[in-house]
Amino acid sequence: MTVMETTTPLPTPDAAPARVDVCAAAPDPHPRPDGRDRYTISEVVLHTGLTAHTLRWYERIGLLPDVDRSHTGQRRYSNRDLDWLAFVGKLRLTGMPVADMVRYAELVRLGEHTFDERRELLASTRRDVLRRIDELQDTLAVLDHKINFYAGAPEAPDRG
Repeated sequence: MTVMETTTPLPTPDAAPARVDVCAAAPDPHPRPDGRDRYTISEVVLHTGLTAHTLRWYERIGLLPDVDRSHTGQRRYSNRDLDWLAFVGKLRLTGMPVADMVRYAELVRLGEHTFDERRELLASTRRDVLRRIDELQDTLAVLDHKINFYAGAPEAPDRG
């Protein structure tokens, strides 16, 4: 499961504490510890199940910006990038439109003054997910009815 977590860094003498929105991955540990977490695109493909084409596309549209590069220009992903990709995967599962995911990523980059807009975007997606769950529960009830019908009356003709 991947969750979004808000942390409050230690305050500096001259600044008020800032809340930082980060992805926290659990229970899947990272393949490498922080500080030694430089993954090639091929390694990220193996770890995430995404294609290299998808990773490059995410970068191009702003869903995965600022991917580090080696001195030869090769992409180098971090554990933080893996966490973000896991979160994006959860957003995809919700059915959130790509444009909304890109907007969310943009809001994260803009900073903490966008918390309200981020929260509303996620709350709207949550409402959509709950509606879909209700629809699926209704569909499940119909399937259960049909399965029970066939289990209890095999010779009775069914018109549906």
